[in-house]
Amino acid sequence: MTILDQILEHKRKEVEERKSLYPVKLLQQSIYFLTSCVSLKKYLLREDKSGIIAEIKRKSPSKGVINPHVSVERTSIGYMQAGASALSILTDKQFFGGSNDDLTTARKFNFCPILRKDFIIDEYQIIEAKSIGADAILLIAAALEPKKLKELCAFAHSLGLEVLMEVHDDVELTNNLEAGADLIGVNNRNLKTFELSVETSKRLSKLIPDSVVRVSESGIESPEEILNLKDYGFRGFLIGQTFMQNSRPERAAMDFIKELRRLESNIK
Repeated sequence: MTILDQILEHKRKEVEERKSLYPVKLLQQSIYFLTSCVSLKKYLLREDKSGIIAEIKRKSPSKGVINPHVSVERTSIGYMQAGASALSILTDKQFFGGSNDDLTTARKFNFCPILRKDFIIDEYQIIEAKSIGADAILLIAAALEPKKLKELCAFAHSLGLEVLMEVHDDVELTNNLEAGADLIGVNNRNLKTFELSVETSKRLSKLIPDSVVRVSESGIESPEEILNLKDYGFRGFLIGQTFMQNSRPERAAMDFIKELRRLESNIK
């Protein structure tokens, strides 16, 4: 059993438990159901932004504990002040140390698009995402059959949420091109071996339609890598560990984005 299998097995049990504790009717009473979502796609395409989706996560299965005592309020505000285009908030508790409260806290202090990063397998979780203030959700191709992924994508759109579909190889990508995702993310981490290679994004870039925004996820450690990925048509760059491994992630993000802008100005 792979780590993804373990996560999904736990997630199925967790979702059923949450359904009984927090019924859909209760979730729909949230003030965020009356609020229009902020477009992640549009923010990543803005020329005045960095294209960086800055992530908040406390731990991960591959790296263990990363930053267990991070302040969501301070870090999320700091990320946006540094020039990030959007936020990614891990809401999985068991494997990533996150919570729904983390996302709602980030929502209270930021107007930017917020991606709910979790292992979504059920429509209930999409309703939940809307109720806690998310603007976009992640759908992982490796965790869903193409038919199910397409159905969940359509349901998310019915609530005004955008969808970032995550793929790891060409088979997952080609099998889900008709899903209707707004953005396609290439995860540079091999879920079976945990090996990282940004070359994965470059290799798959030619298979991604121009109608969707391309996002490169994981393993981006330098501004130079972002400039290189832009040559392959990527406009979004999800960065978590590179920032979170610092005691003040928002400062790491500020230094990173300053250097990115310096390099970009030299090119112009």
